[in-house]
Amino acid sequence: MSFKSIALVAVLCGTLAACGDTISEQALAGGAIGAGTAVLVNGSLAKGAAIGAAGNLAYCQLNPGKCRGY
Repeated sequence: MSFKSIALVAVLCGTLAACGDTISEQALAGGAIGAGTAVLVNGSLAKGAAIGAAGNLAYCQLNPGKCRGY
């Protein structure tokens, strides 16, 4: 498994674990994780942030009990 594949899996797991009580917090947390991972794999910061934000928002909106730690 390549470093980029491992980093992608780490981003996905990290994005799913990022919590936030509001939509803004969820987007910011996911965006930060995505951008951080983009730095590690020499990817586009904007794309990483967008993918991270979208992923975390989608997860939290579809699974509110899991995201907010109820």
